[in-house]
Amino acid sequence: MTRPLPELTFANEFFWTAGADGVLRIQECQSCNALIHPPQPVCRYCRSTDVGVRDVSGKATLSAFTVNHRFGFPDLPPPYVIAQVAVAEDPRVRLTTNIIDCDPDELELGQTVEVTFLELEDVWLPVFRPTADEPGPLPDDEIAPEDFGRHVRPPLTTEKFEDASAITGIGASRLGRRLMVSPLSLTIEACTAAVEDAGLTFDDIDGLSTYPGLDIAGMGEGGVTALEGALGLRPTWINGGMDTFGPGGSLIAAMTAVATGMARHVLCFRTLWEATFQQLMKEGRMAPPGGPRTSSWQMPFGAMSAAHTLALNAQRHFHRYGTTRETLGWIALNQRANAALNPTAIYRDPMTMDDYLNARPITTPFGLYDCDVPCDGAVAVIVSAVDAAKDMPRTPVLFEAVGTQIIERTDWDQTTMTHEPQVLGQSAHLWTRTSLRPDDVDVAELYDGFTFNCLSWLEALGFCGIGESKDFLDGGKAIARDGTIPLNTHGGQLSHGRTHGMGLIHEAVSQLRGDAGERQVADARVAVVSSGGLTPSGVLLLRTQT
Repeated sequence: MTRPLPELTFANEFFWTAGADGVLRIQECQSCNALIHPPQPVCRYCRSTDVGVRDVSGKATLSAFTVNHRFGFPDLPPPYVIAQVAVAEDPRVRLTTNIIDCDPDELELGQTVEVTFLELEDVWLPVFRPTADEPGPLPDDEIAPEDFGRHVRPPLTTEKFEDASAITGIGASRLGRRLMVSPLSLTIEACTAAVEDAGLTFDDIDGLSTYPGLDIAGMGEGGVTALEGALGLRPTWINGGMDTFGPGGSLIAAMTAVATGMARHVLCFRTLWEATFQQLMKEGRMAPPGGPRTSSWQMPFGAMSAAHTLALNAQRHFHRYGTTRETLGWIALNQRANAALNPTAIYRDPMTMDDYLNARPITTPFGLYDCDVPCDGAVAVIVSAVDAAKDMPRTPVLFEAVGTQIIERTDWDQTTMTHEPQVLGQSAHLWTRTSLRPDDVDVAELYDGFTFNCLSWLEALGFCGIGESKDFLDGGKAIARDGTIPLNTHGGQLSHGRTHGMGLIHEAVSQLRGDAGERQVADARVAVVSSGGLTPSGVLLLRTQT
């Protein structure tokens, strides 16, 4: 299997074929002269539709790079350098690319690079090599990380839709590596447990909500359609899709359905079976998703994983704020220590900082233990009308506030440079919808597909200042169960298993109910839960009854 090549379209063909005459070309707005990438039918800066194509010099600034050790193709074997470069004529445009003809150890941020082209079939991939020019300043973020709060819209009403609903039931299926069972069977296990936990029957369920609603590469069971077909439900309201507030966005959608009277008890669910899917691919019983062509602007350069994008942002955080691998290591060690007290966690063996630092590299600065654990499992949550919750067997967990606003760009390589994208804006939005503040939070269950996700959420939510995580995380005491802000108390996705945010919600509810056993945080009354990042994400503030 060779690397996926770009799919040529009317909009992008000029870019991917420009190398035929050795000239880099970028779309340009004819009204304001801004460069636009990826190509669009309208300028995002002045909204003009008068767009054309401009020849540019091919000079750029190296704004980030990562050395990939894990993934590869016959025509692109690891290790290789994945980079982002800022185009000289308009540094707001950053291209994902490869750096060639150099020793990766000699690369430094800010150095000048120039384009050359790699011809593969009918496309010319723009790759870059260093020049002898002196390094220059790095491009700035469009919005400084400290300034996101200035761009948040205030609440439109004094009444909050969050007050209309509550979590009344949670459930989880078996969780493990390569369970080799139907993913729908795991969904039904989790949903049955949640319905029973809420004291309901399936006949009481009048809403279904999920993410992503598809089954691609072990990412789901088939969504609402599959579950309804299996159980014979008759929902009044349904929801599913990836364009929502992260994997936990199914709950936020359910809250709006309850608040508007469309449903009274919404069953939210999420299923992963990546571990089994990967095993079946090895056995030749499943085919990899996609085909030889891609619409991605990153994959043609071997940037196949979210790990590569986040590694670029992590490197810039390291460069700007002095963060180190040990900083990330304290997050991984904390999650493993918590997982040791959780009988459902996949990885429970003790881990030391030496274990973390000496693990095999994935893509710099990430090693094996910076990455979450692919697994099989499902989680379900019942969102009910708050008046109905009063008569149900379990003490309801209430919604205090949500954060959902998109402020930064959603393109993976054009957005925020020093933190995980789609974290800073949603976090700033959350605090405009509540009088509570970070000091009021007792437990934080923060998305940790990678250690750097957690670091970004900690800073964005204000548990430490922007750029202050190196000192805040040092030694791991601040995020321990008896620390300033207990973090990912069930082991997180790094040790418990990758349940894409729903496992974090399950744990937050367990903590607020006082049901977490050995890992219980004393007197937990308020919890914050985040889900996602890179894609549009969401964050929830939950509380017990006061």
